[in-house]
Amino acid sequence: MADEAPPTVPAGIPLLEEQAALPTADRPEVIIVTGMSGAGRSRTAAVLEDLDWYVVDNLPPRMLLPLAGMLAPGDSGVKRLAVVLDVRSREFFADLVEVIEDLRSQRIDYRIVFLDASDETLVRRFEQVRRPHPLQAEGRMLDGIHLERRLLEHLRDRADVTIDTSNMSVHDLARAVREFVAAEGEKDLKLQVVSFGFKYGLPLDADHVIDVRFLSNPYWVTELRHLTGKDEPVRDYVLGLPGAKEFVERYLDALEPILPGYVQEQKPYVTIAIGCTGGKHRSVALTEALAAGIRERGYGATTLHRDLGRE
Repeated sequence: MADEAPPTVPAGIPLLEEQAALPTADRPEVIIVTGMSGAGRSRTAAVLEDLDWYVVDNLPPRMLLPLAGMLAPGDSGVKRLAVVLDVRSREFFADLVEVIEDLRSQRIDYRIVFLDASDETLVRRFEQVRRPHPLQAEGRMLDGIHLERRLLEHLRDRADVTIDTSNMSVHDLARAVREFVAAEGEKDLKLQVVSFGFKYGLPLDADHVIDVRFLSNPYWVTELRHLTGKDEPVRDYVLGLPGAKEFVERYLDALEPILPGYVQEQKPYVTIAIGCTGGKHRSVALTEALAAGIRERGYGATTLHRDLGRE
């Protein structure tokens, strides 16, 4: 049997050999968000943007392949692209099926999310915002909805997931989108642990505030006074104080039932503030220790030392 010819590449589109050669886990990803007008495409796009996807709304389908070709693997570039494609692109929308085939031939990993809702729900939503359906022209709103269903039927059949939003709140939809895009084992929550000095005031954006002034202050130890909680001698001193390590471990245990609740309630960013007198020694050392423990338990955590250097 003769060797198959290489896939035809549309004019002006580079063959994405570097992307295709990468391990599956490292390849750039594309999500196509489509579906019925009024079914939640904009909300889905907003959720994906919050999840650090690069989102393009109302993109002409022919622009999808060049845009996907610009994705850069690795940590320094954009590797997750979400595009909202729908009937607003009018005659360009007819190109979408062919464009999807081009993506497949170029071995670009993509998934299709189709948003749907009942006719009654869509009518009610359009009436609430007092806008016409984009395809109703001079006819009734239902005429536009039925026409859109016919135009989208083939895409609905190709979708990796169809989300019926008829009885969903915006929070329900956000949860469904997060579940669809979340990587296996990924806990979609970002925590920032902030050290601060009480004498400079509380952090206004703190969700949790911890007072660690119950520990002895390294400031009164002459050889430690000029150092900070990021320096090993201070860190060892603070964590070696009676109750310090036990406090960190018990606080981590206390967070275990709390953090999944933040994910469930769509609060993906949480700030934990740890304060001592000046924000230089105890709070800094315990901020680093607590953040390390959070990361060990599978959540992302960064540190910020707000008042370090102010004294």
